[in-house]
Amino acid sequence: MRYRPAKTLLMLAVLFAPLFVVAQPYPAADPEKIQVLIITGRHVHYWPDTTPVLRKVLEDTGLFEVRVTEEFRGATSRTLDEYDLLVVNYYDRRQAENLRWGEETEKSFEDFVKSGKGVVMYHLSLGAFYHWEEYEKMSGGNWRDGRGHHSAQHDFEVDIIDSEHPITRGLKSPLSMANDELYANLIFQPEGSYDVLATAYDDHALYGERARQPIPGPGIVQPILWTTQYGEGRVFVTTLGHDEVDAAHPTFVTTFTRGAEWAATGEVSLEIPPEMAD
Repeated sequence: MRYRPAKTLLMLAVLFAPLFVVAQPYPAADPEKIQVLIITGRHVHYWPDTTPVLRKVLEDTGLFEVRVTEEFRGATSRTLDEYDLLVVNYYDRRQAENLRWGEETEKSFEDFVKSGKGVVMYHLSLGAFYHWEEYEKMSGGNWRDGRGHHSAQHDFEVDIIDSEHPITRGLKSPLSMANDELYANLIFQPEGSYDVLATAYDDHALYGERARQPIPGPGIVQPILWTTQYGEGRVFVTTLGHDEVDAAHPTFVTTFTRGAEWAATGEVSLEIPPEMAD
């Protein structure tokens, strides 16, 4: 067979080209934007639907640059260095050992907040991490065995009770929330360790046979939005936003994005939609 060096070289170039491709650098963070990491990947709710909505509503403000991790175990302080804000959309299924983040990662998470940065606890992330005392402190309130329930999804009003906080300043009260879960009977940290921004009335008549925890009287006003201070850092907690439809509702979007900005910076510059302004 006649030797064809040019053809042979071409074939070798095609076969081995992938080995010589120069790796493209990861896009640098935009220094003009708040850097956000959404922590997700495990949940009893369908996180693949809610996480993209959370990302979109943040990025649509123009203030945030958002990345998502579906595997936070193994993260270190170095992992978190470039971020200003963590958003937790994670639930570890009642403390399954293989779903805990691990001692180093959990300590890095704590140190991140203590250093003066921010966290948003979203919806059932309040039910994660039984027996992680520091997580419970920064959460302010948690869903635990025998403490935490809700009636069927329904429309309800969100009453602003702290109109001086940067997150809620200028919002009208009440705000409407459509077909969402109203969390009730959570277990809270000592009074004074959290600041309730908004509440909602939990109508006990809506439970019917669903009630598995005490529901004394016709109903109880429940905390819905609140903040905590952890070290030098700020934590915003929202119990709203059960599914991807709720997470796109204007009441959720406005309070979530304003809460995220405050947690990251201590201030709020985002404008309130006219229909929600006081």
